[in-house]
Amino acid sequence: MHLSQNLLSGKHKYLLGVLLLLFVVLLSAAFSTDDNEDFNFAKREVLLRKIGHELLLQSGDSTSRVLPVKKIADHEYQISFENELTFQPDSLVNLTRRVLAKDPLANDYIVNVLNCGSSRVAYGFSISKSKKDDIVACIGRTQPKSCYMINIKFRPTGISITKSGYLLGGLSFLALIGFIFFRSKSVKSPKVMLEDQQTHLFTLGSVQFDAKNRKLIINDTTIELTATESRVLLIFASSPNEIVERSRLQKEIWEDDGVIVGRSLDMFISKLRKKLEIDPNIKIVVIRGKGYRLEISA
Repeated sequence: MHLSQNLLSGKHKYLLGVLLLLFVVLLSAAFSTDDNEDFNFAKREVLLRKIGHELLLQSGDSTSRVLPVKKIADHEYQISFENELTFQPDSLVNLTRRVLAKDPLANDYIVNVLNCGSSRVAYGFSISKSKKDDIVACIGRTQPKSCYMINIKFRPTGISITKSGYLLGGLSFLALIGFIFFRSKSVKSPKVMLEDQQTHLFTLGSVQFDAKNRKLIINDTTIELTATESRVLLIFASSPNEIVERSRLQKEIWEDDGVIVGRSLDMFISKLRKKLEIDPNIKIVVIRGKGYRLEISA
């Protein structure tokens, strides 16, 4: 009993230390100026103009203007041009990677090339800090000369200083909740800990799916999954032999992160199918007009 009380007291001290550290960090952010943030945004706009300039040069245009870069939403910018141009997708991908490598906050972003008149996406790709999650297609197909706009959406990478006041206000609430939690909770029993460890394991036919470590295991064979593939399969594994609507997959995998990607879902489904071929009794079936179903035969 005495040992349990000491352990609980230690957790209280640990929680207090963590909350104090958070308070110091947020307080520092709240009293800092916006100069650094403004400088980063200004530098980013210069880099975006450089992308437009080099893209025109690749198109053989050294005289027409890159129009002023527009900030069309939080973390989203638009590059437009005075005249029509043509481009090669692989050149645009390499150019964007090279230039935005100089932006320390540009780890993950999506690039969409739009037709000026219809605003339809003529070409797009996604770049991730983890290169294995990059989505790049249609390399080598030169796009016809036309009026294009380039939208680049960056994933937020940190806490906006303008919101730090709200976070400071919520810190007191966080401290209160944490105190109540650790006071009312005793040390988690070994049984509960064992159950927590097993919630990420799924048995699919003869295959074991380890969602936490992103692996498929059958006999002595292990197949690695990407983060996105694992998230898709986790939804299927939670509802085997049931229809999973396409809209649900898109929302839970991409839209909840503030990103909407169209055809990439089919690509990840196709990759999962190939990796699940290790067991012929497991299939991902298309339900026309509805979505998909993970079928596991006996």
